[in-house]
This record gives sequence, C-alpha cells and structure tokens, in this order.
Amino acid sequence: MGNTLSCTQFIRYLSDYIDGELNEELTAAAEEHLTNCPSCRVVLDTTQKMLSLYHTHGQMIISRQRRERLFARLKTAVLQSKEPATTENNQTR
Repeated sequence: MGNTLSCTQFIRYLSDYIDGELNEELTAAAEEHLTNCPSCRVVLDTTQKMLSLYHTHGQMIISRQRRERLFARLKTAVLQSKEPATTENNQTR
C-alpha cells in the first residue's frame, strides 16, 4: 500500500485511527489523507465529537422521526460534498 488512502479506505480504518491502533505506515497515510480531504476531516471530527458526547452523557434515545430527519440530513450532506468535485472536474475538461 502506498502512502495515499482513498476516502473509502480512510473510513474503513477510522475506528482504529481514532483508537490509535493503526501501524505507523497507516497512521501516516491517514494523516496525509486528512491533510488533503476536507470531507474526511468532517467525518473524523463529527465521529470524535459524537464519541465524546456519548462518553459524557451516555446513550440517548432518539425518536424514529428525529432519527429519520437526521439520516436524511446526513445523506444530503454527503451528496452535496460530492458535487463540487464533480463540477470542478467537468470545468477542467
């Protein structure tokens, strides 16, 4: 494996990265990826904040309606984060 991770690879290693369980090579590759990928930085930051809240406040029960709204917003955010790269690529052709 080279020193570059794709977003999919980074997400696959996210839990181990947060827990400090990656080897030195993968840690360096993850940190390099984070330097160049704002979307994965958001995923990392959000995940770390969620874990912190969970450890501080414990498990919370979310109503089905609220959970559905949350997932809809997350889906929209993911789709929107992919649009600029697509638009950018089309402009350079």
